[in-house]
Amino acid sequence: MDLKLRKLDGFNGRPGPVVIVVMDGVGLGRGDEGDAVKLARTPTLDRLIATCPHTALRAHGTAVGLPSDDDMGNSEVGHNAMGAGRVFDQGAKLVNRAIATEALFEGEGWRKLIKNCRSHKSALHFIGLLSDGNVHSHIDQLVALLRRAAQEGGERVYVHPLLDGRDVPETSGLLYLDQLESVLAELRAKHPGKTFAIASGGGRMVTTMDRYEADWRIVERGWNAHVRGAARTFPSARAAVETYRAEQPGIADQFLPAFVVADPAGAPVGPIRDGDSVVFFNFRGDRAIELSRAFEDEDFDKFPRGPKPKVVYAGMMEYDGDFHIPKTFLVAPPSLDRTMGEYLARGEIPQLAAAETQKFGHVTYFWNGNRGGMFDERYETYVEVPSDRVPFEQRPWMKAAEVTDAVIKELRTGRYRQARLNYANGDMVGHTGVREAAIQAVAAVDLCLGRLLQTVAELKGLALVTADHGNADEMYEWDKKKKAFEVDKATGERKPKTAHTLNPVPFIIYDPAFAGEYELAAPDKPGLGNLAATALNLMGFAAPEGYLPSLVRLKK
Repeated sequence: MDLKLRKLDGFNGRPGPVVIVVMDGVGLGRGDEGDAVKLARTPTLDRLIATCPHTALRAHGTAVGLPSDDDMGNSEVGHNAMGAGRVFDQGAKLVNRAIATEALFEGEGWRKLIKNCRSHKSALHFIGLLSDGNVHSHIDQLVALLRRAAQEGGERVYVHPLLDGRDVPETSGLLYLDQLESVLAELRAKHPGKTFAIASGGGRMVTTMDRYEADWRIVERGWNAHVRGAARTFPSARAAVETYRAEQPGIADQFLPAFVVADPAGAPVGPIRDGDSVVFFNFRGDRAIELSRAFEDEDFDKFPRGPKPKVVYAGMMEYDGDFHIPKTFLVAPPSLDRTMGEYLARGEIPQLAAAETQKFGHVTYFWNGNRGGMFDERYETYVEVPSDRVPFEQRPWMKAAEVTDAVIKELRTGRYRQARLNYANGDMVGHTGVREAAIQAVAAVDLCLGRLLQTVAELKGLALVTADHGNADEMYEWDKKKKAFEVDKATGERKPKTAHTLNPVPFIIYDPAFAGEYELAAPDKPGLGNLAATALNLMGFAAPEGYLPSLVRLKK
C-alpha cells in the first residue's frame, strides 16, 4: 500500500501548522429561541464568518455513512469521516444489512452464543441502549435478535435495557419499554414455558455506558445490576421508571438510577450466571468497550467485580480493532484504512491530537479509523485533559480553557505540522437540554477559539474551524408540521431537546496570510468527508487517491 504524500503543485502551504478545530455539537440552526449557538455571545465566530472563506457541510445521514438522511450524525461517524477523507458504511447500516441477509445469524459469533445456551441449558442476555436513536443502537435490531433467539430454542432470554433520553426525547423511555414488553409478551405466548423478560436496567449516563474511562463507577453500577442483581428492585421496568420520576420530578431518562426487576419473593429475575451467553447489542464502540473489558479482562482492577461468571460474551461489533475488544462479535466493523493520520505518520510529519476525556477518543481512536493505538509514536502526540465528574450543565465551560492551554503550549514548540482538537462543550452540554447552560458552553468555546487563533497567527499557520454534528443549535423540540416548538401539555413549557440535530455545520478557513492563492470549491453535496483532502491541500500536499474532493481549489 502506497502511503506516501505527494507535493501539491503550485502551493506549499504556510510555514506554521494547519490546526483543525472541531467545535463538537455546534451546528447551524434556525437562529430562533432554541438556537443556543445563535443566542451565545460569539465575537470570534462572528468575525470569522464576516472575514474568512466559509461554507456549510453536511454532517448527518448518508454524508457520514448512515442508512438514510433521516439519521442524525454523531461524534463517532463524524470523526471517522473527517479523519478518513471518505465515507464508509457505518455501524447501523452494516448491522441492518447483516440482519436482512441473515449473515449475522449464520456467523460464528451468533452460532457460538446459541450453541453455548443449548449445551448448558442457560440464559441468553441482551444488554444495550433501548431507543431508535440509531447512534449507539436501534430497538428494531434488538427485536430481530430476540425473535431469532426464540426461534432457535432459547429457553430463557433476558433484556437489560439502558434508557436513552439523549439521542431521543429526554423522557420517551416508557414508549420504548412498552414496545419491548409487547414483543416479549408475544414471544412468551408463542413459546409457552419459555422465559422472555426484562431483568435490569438504568439510565445510560449513570449505568453501564461510560466511555474513555471517564468514570468507571458508571460501569460498576451496570455490572452490579446486570450481573449481581444488586440494585434497587422493582416488580417491572415501568414501575422503576415511574417511581424514580415521582421521586425526582423532571429527571431525564439518561440519568435514571440502576434498577433490578425482582420476582414476588424479592429475588432478581435474571442476573447473569455461569454458563450464560451475553450480547452487548450496541453497535457503536466508545460506550461499549468498558463493560466488554469487565467481562473479558482477567487482570481487571477498575472495580471489585466479585465472582466473575463464566460466560460467552459478544458485542454487536468489534469495538476496538487494535486491542480486539471484544473477542467475539456479531458483525464485522467497517474497515477504515488510509486515514489522514496514517499518511502523516508514515510520512514522518509530526501531528498533535488534543481533547478532554469526554472526546479524547474521537480525535484519536475514531479519527484514526477506529484504531486504538498510534501509527508511529515518534510523530504523534496525544494530549488528554481529564474531564470533570460533575453534571455538564453545572459547569458548561468544561475543560475548554485547559485544552486550549495545552494545545497552545504544544504548538509553540514548533514541532507540529498538523494539529486537531475537540471542544466538547456544545455537545455534552447540549445533551443536558438546558438551554442557558448551552449558551454559556458555546460562548466558552468562542472565547477559547479566539485565544487559539492568536497563536495560530503568531506561528504563521492556519486553522480550519468546523463541527462534527449539530446539537446546541436546537435546544427545544421542533414540530415540523406546525413549524413551532413542541410544548409539554403538563407544564406548558417548551420540550427540551437533548438529541443531535440534522443541521449542517460550519466550515471556516482562518488563514491570516491568505493572498488569493486559492478559492472555495463547490463539490457535490460537501460534507465532513471533504475535510481531509482540504487540510492536506492547505499543508501543501495532494489529496490521496480516492479521497473526497477538497473544499479549496488553487487559482491558476
